[in-house]
Amino acid sequence: MGGTHTVMATKMKMKTDMVADVSSEMLLDMYYAMLRARRLDERCWLLHRQGKIAFHISGMGHEAGQVGVAFAMRRGEDHLLPYYRDLAMVLACGMSALDVMLGVFGRQGDPNSGARQMPEHYNFKRAHIYSVSSPVATQVPQAAGVALAEKLKGGDKIVVTCLGEGSTSQGDFHEALSWAGVHKLPLIVVVENNEYAISVPMEKQMAVAHVADRAAAYGVRGVSVDGLDPVASYLAAKESIDIARSGEGATLLELRVARLTPHSSDDDDTTYRTKADKAALKASDPLPKFREYLLDNGILTEELDADYDAKVMAEVDEAHHTAEAAPYPDVEWAAGPVFAP
Repeated sequence: MGGTHTVMATKMKMKTDMVADVSSEMLLDMYYAMLRARRLDERCWLLHRQGKIAFHISGMGHEAGQVGVAFAMRRGEDHLLPYYRDLAMVLACGMSALDVMLGVFGRQGDPNSGARQMPEHYNFKRAHIYSVSSPVATQVPQAAGVALAEKLKGGDKIVVTCLGEGSTSQGDFHEALSWAGVHKLPLIVVVENNEYAISVPMEKQMAVAHVADRAAAYGVRGVSVDGLDPVASYLAAKESIDIARSGEGATLLELRVARLTPHSSDDDDTTYRTKADKAALKASDPLPKFREYLLDNGILTEELDADYDAKVMAEVDEAHHTAEAAPYPDVEWAAGPVFAP
């Protein structure tokens, strides 16, 4: 099942009834999920600049692709092994703003790591979201293992794992894809390609035009899609998930996205990105583009948009203040359930 095909973006002027399998209600839900992630992300970025949190990795510019994939999943049933930039995806799959904020502040009750791990290392057991590890790409062979277990059990649950295009230079990625191809695993490997592995551009990482071009070497499907379009991302992910769920094997799904911020709160991207390059990023922002599309097609109104924003900001405010006021864990909790007595 090797080979790559590119899924074209859904044109923003297209009428909703021409977008197969996507209702106006789902489009609004997608927009709300993107808006929710963006406002929480912005707050975390500001908290770092105020010196209230130690670190933040932003997912701004990745929200459309992540939401599209999440909406194609059976959220809470399928398995998700995310990476550190997957804020919109973990929120869409069941985490709350407070769950994220407790991890950001490192406070008692953090469901991610019990306040042991750095921020954006997501983990949410009851929604089948697996713990993120700091070494990049380690989640991909782990996801292949979960997918093999599901295949052996004979059910129809699928596994989604995500990483950046820079992480595909790690051996873990290649080993996992090889395993997925040989065993026709129910696995979707989502590469969120924002064209920069911290400061290294994609052309210095690989000699192919698209990450998905590599799929043929492993005997899996390769799909490259405009990850700035939530509908195109959803349709590509749904097709890939349906194929995996039917026992027809894995897909390497490349989401072409934009990183609107530096790599992390500790990075200065002016040292490797030109002013023109950074200015062009504003035109790539998927949130205002999707908002404009919904308004133009009469799906979203200014009043509903304001209501959405107010609701989201209320959740973010409450999560922020609750987490900031929460106590730190007891020192003894550092060992916690990690080691048996």
